[in-house]
Amino acid sequence: MPIRLLRAPLTWVAVAVLAAGAAAGLYWFQPWRLVTDTEVHEELTAVSAEPAPPPGAATPSAATPSASPASTGPVLVSRGDFVSHEHETRGAARIVRTADGRHRLELVGLDTSNGPDLQVWLTDQPVRTGPSGWHVFDDGRHVALGPLKGNRGDQAYEIPAGTDFTGLTSVSIWCERFAVSFGAAPLTAAG
Repeated sequence: MPIRLLRAPLTWVAVAVLAAGAAAGLYWFQPWRLVTDTEVHEELTAVSAEPAPPPGAATPSAATPSASPASTGPVLVSRGDFVSHEHETRGAARIVRTADGRHRLELVGLDTSNGPDLQVWLTDQPVRTGPSGWHVFDDGRHVALGPLKGNRGDQAYEIPAGTDFTGLTSVSIWCERFAVSFGAAPLTAAG
């Protein structure tokens, strides 16, 4: 009889420890996100075919003979296509200067895996293919634009006013929880 009494509390302690571990694992890894999708269909900016100067570059003055009149509509500043890192990622990223002079990042046709704590970052790191590119985006300067709105579809992120675009040459879908890039796009000037 004493053995049975001793075994019952140990069993309950083991069950409680396993249940707590399973709950913590589910919270941390959120495995259901691998089989669920969040689609976003935000309206993207209709941009002019006229190339814009890179963000932060001096705008040509009227005194410059070759200066063309400033566009009054939205203009494509830079763009790039996503490459896969930790997870298969497709689509494009582009920075658009709006008619009022603000900048926004637009993700066009994004298709990646869902995951916990995914963020959208503008970064100064080069985009590398393969595992060597998975962990580099938190090594340098980055501008966090907010949580990823959805792992599929078109979406836009306002870039904070006053952002210094110098050296910001890529976009990463960054998983904060595991410090890994799901995918990234190199940004090259339009035109």
